[in-house]
Amino acid sequence: MNFLKNIFPIVLLFLVQMVWAQPGNGGLETSEVEVIKEFEARLKDTEKLKVLPGLPPLDKTPRQLNYNVPTKTVPIEYPDPSLRPIALRRGKIEKGYKGFVKLGYGIPASPYGELGYNFGGGKEPYNLGIHVMHNSANFDKDFEHQRYSLTDALLKGTYYLEEGGMAVGGKLGFTSDAVHYFGYDQAGGVAGGDTSLTKEQVLQKFNTFQAGFNLFNGERNDMDVSYSAGVDFYNMTDNFSSSELGFDLNLTGTKWFNEKHPLSLTIRTDFTTYEDTVKQNLNNFFLQPNFTFHDDKFRFKVGVNLVSHDDEFDLLPDLEASFALLGARLAVFGGWKGDYVKNNFKNLSDYNPYIYTYEKLDIRNTRYNQYYGGVRGNLGVIEYNGQLGYKKAEDLALYLTDPTDLRRRFLTVYDTVDIFNIEGVLTARPFKNFELTGSLTQNIYDLKNQEKAWHLPNLEVNVSVAYKTLKDKLRLKGEIYVENGVPFLNDAGEADNLNGLFDVSVGADYQFAKNIGIFLNLNNLAGNKRQRWANYPTYGINVLGGITARF
Repeated sequence: MNFLKNIFPIVLLFLVQMVWAQPGNGGLETSEVEVIKEFEARLKDTEKLKVLPGLPPLDKTPRQLNYNVPTKTVPIEYPDPSLRPIALRRGKIEKGYKGFVKLGYGIPASPYGELGYNFGGGKEPYNLGIHVMHNSANFDKDFEHQRYSLTDALLKGTYYLEEGGMAVGGKLGFTSDAVHYFGYDQAGGVAGGDTSLTKEQVLQKFNTFQAGFNLFNGERNDMDVSYSAGVDFYNMTDNFSSSELGFDLNLTGTKWFNEKHPLSLTIRTDFTTYEDTVKQNLNNFFLQPNFTFHDDKFRFKVGVNLVSHDDEFDLLPDLEASFALLGARLAVFGGWKGDYVKNNFKNLSDYNPYIYTYEKLDIRNTRYNQYYGGVRGNLGVIEYNGQLGYKKAEDLALYLTDPTDLRRRFLTVYDTVDIFNIEGVLTARPFKNFELTGSLTQNIYDLKNQEKAWHLPNLEVNVSVAYKTLKDKLRLKGEIYVENGVPFLNDAGEADNLNGLFDVSVGADYQFAKNIGIFLNLNNLAGNKRQRWANYPTYGINVLGGITARF
């Protein structure tokens, strides 16, 4: 401020002089100026303003901001993820058992023995199992030569190849089934005199040798196609110079779509040659394509069964559909199926071991055409399945005794039969370790030529119960079996009915040690000696008990 005070008068005086020095300026004339007092310019002192800093008031007005961000797709390549197993704590694995033995003896005299053992499995690429069983009984205290014997042996194995995911399997087996034609007139004979036949005269022994080989995919492949090619062979003979040779070739392929819709094709050849004094051939060829569609509630199968027999072709349906109305609790189903079933030496003797084989056995196909429908479901505690059906059977096998035969063996007769059928199965598990199962089958026959459905049952009822206790060491079981008396022709040639069956059986198994147990079965406690086949009463009360071991 002092500097301004001193410089301001000098500058002012200099300007005045310059003005007056300008020629023609029209200013004042030149004269003397007397400076009386030196000019001092002063600025008035001002008061300092005190300014206090402060924040402006907050703006609380809500604002909505809109952003416009352009989208841009950036391609990014992700490498395939690699899965790594997470280590889990290993639990204690109970030791399994590879083999078992079951030995017993019964009353009347009836020895029983069974053995099974499995080789391989686990880490081994093969699995080989052997099973042997023998059971026989002698009841000739009531009826002469009322006895039987059954021996069965089977060797079966599979080997899994390391490459290609293929597996090969094979089997070898032998069965000897001996029965006796004790149904002859032991009291007075068919001619009114005494009849006595030796055991060798009434013995019938069926010996069957079987073998098989198959090739299949042991694991799932990339194309999701499963396949199987197998050959089964058997040779069956009896001690009346009858023999039968069977050969069955089966080729099957299945392509899966979306892992749940299979498209399948089966090609099968079933050849049979039976020979006694003459030779009979029964050869069938099957071509069976089908497709099954699975949905959450709906399942539908559509296919055909093309059968060739004696250079004649027959096209049969293979249709089935089901719909889950209430999930697993209630489903309805229905179908229409047709098929050919052989009545050859093996199948007929399995059903009726007292048939007449030598010279009088007639082998045929039974042609079935069946319509059926029903309901099934699982209510948690109860599982059920019931259906109604109609079946037309052409050349259905019926059985009549040969009145000219001293041994009272059975002849096979054939007829076309309409069969109305009712079936039901009910399984209840009201609490842990308890299971109750009941089944019922009712058949109504309408025959074209024969008067009755000879030796075919109309009604069968079976009720069984099983219960485990004492930490699963004790298993109790019981069974009731009821069957109506089957129709037959009596000695006078008139239609009649045999007595019905009411069979009550109980049993128990107890595992008193880790590897050792015992069993006891009491069969036919009602002592019912009904005749399932005319002149051949069943066994009365019989008991079988013994010991079991596993290793």
